[in-house]
Amino acid sequence: MWELRHRGGCPSPGGAVAPPPREGEAAGGDHETESTSDKETDIDDRYGDLDSRTDSDIPDIPPSSDRTPEILKRALSGLSSRWKNWWIRGILTLTMISLFFLVIYMGSFMLMLLVLGIQVKCFHEIITIGYRVYRSYDLPWFRTLSWYFLLCVNYFFYGETVADYFATFVQREEQLQFLIRYHRFISFALYLAGFCMFVLSLVKKHYRLQFYMFAWTHVTLLITVTQSHLVIQNLFEGMIWFLVPISSVICNDITAYLFGFFFGRTPLIKAAYVLSKYQYFVCPVEYRSDINSFVTECEPSELFQLQSYSLPPSLKAVLRQEAVSLYPFQIHSIALSTFASLIGPFGGFFASGFKRAFKIKDFANTIPGHGGIMDRFDCQYLMATFVHVYITSFIRGPNPSKVLQQLLVLQPEQQLNIYKTLKIHLIEKGILQPTLKNCSCAWFPRCRL
Repeated sequence: MWELRHRGGCPSPGGAVAPPPREGEAAGGDHETESTSDKETDIDDRYGDLDSRTDSDIPDIPPSSDRTPEILKRALSGLSSRWKNWWIRGILTLTMISLFFLVIYMGSFMLMLLVLGIQVKCFHEIITIGYRVYRSYDLPWFRTLSWYFLLCVNYFFYGETVADYFATFVQREEQLQFLIRYHRFISFALYLAGFCMFVLSLVKKHYRLQFYMFAWTHVTLLITVTQSHLVIQNLFEGMIWFLVPISSVICNDITAYLFGFFFGRTPLIKAAYVLSKYQYFVCPVEYRSDINSFVTECEPSELFQLQSYSLPPSLKAVLRQEAVSLYPFQIHSIALSTFASLIGPFGGFFASGFKRAFKIKDFANTIPGHGGIMDRFDCQYLMATFVHVYITSFIRGPNPSKVLQQLLVLQPEQQLNIYKTLKIHLIEKGILQPTLKNCSCAWFPRCRL
């Protein structure tokens, strides 16, 4: 207790730090003992609670160092700071877009790894801010527990993804079958271990601050891990559900930077028209065990097939045609681009408020001219949630591949019962014709032998 108070710098009336009374030494009567006890309580209230600190008391975070490549610095040395920043941002933007196209070409698995890497980096940037602000308190196990909880939450979410989309691969591996069968229990046990470690790490006088940082970690996990999981879920629905929302936010950010307002003039509906022609973009991502790879081959759904739409009379007179041919996805892309323009920027506003609260310009200096990874993806996380909700509400239907994967893991007796029930259902609907072998009065009262 004395060491903690000494670190807090509790001054004595004379200006020096008062040492603790020696053991067995009288404190000067009951009255003086009560005064000492009250004084200790006041010290605990003053230095133990973070609530007494206002925003102006939050320590300044030292600015990040400039990581602009030397070759760019020399090439742009003659320009003003305004134009220098313009060219740095422009060059690195084109570089990032080119690398993004390369990852798209490499396939859906590399896109999943990219999303996972971005998630980890965003988590690191937010946690580092908390550590740099409160490192003077020497909180025990703060960073270690933060990364441990990140591991636990990722295991929970991505274990569910493996169970849903890699069932045929899991069936061949005994070890994976155990992990998938008891996945939620293992996830809970891992989280419970971290929870117990946090409780055991609590230190007097840091209780409230430690709980603040515990909440900090969990809110960060909610923002980064949950949203990145939804991004991957969108990717499995078809690469177009991954690319169009992300492109909408990117185009909105670029046009906002160039023109100063949020409604850009990028023809996203035309881009949706082009992407809808290719199976690589519109087919759901599936894992095939026979070739041990992801495939994007399918018969495109009605969402990606041209359909004719009749025009209202007012437009018929203007356009001089009765109908137009559109992909239904183009109509859905209007909702996506509208959300990206109107609501998506609020993710950036939220991030800006967070940075102002801690007196920082950027989350990090990972990308020269752009700040950290979180600075580039603050709007993307909000967009990912909207797209996932939109798909589940208006688009997604039963997935035959997932239904088949679930049937394959059943016991043979259960599979046979489902087969008989399905056969009865198809015969009653007239899709299958009953035969003498399977036509019985017990199954089909209306069946005539």
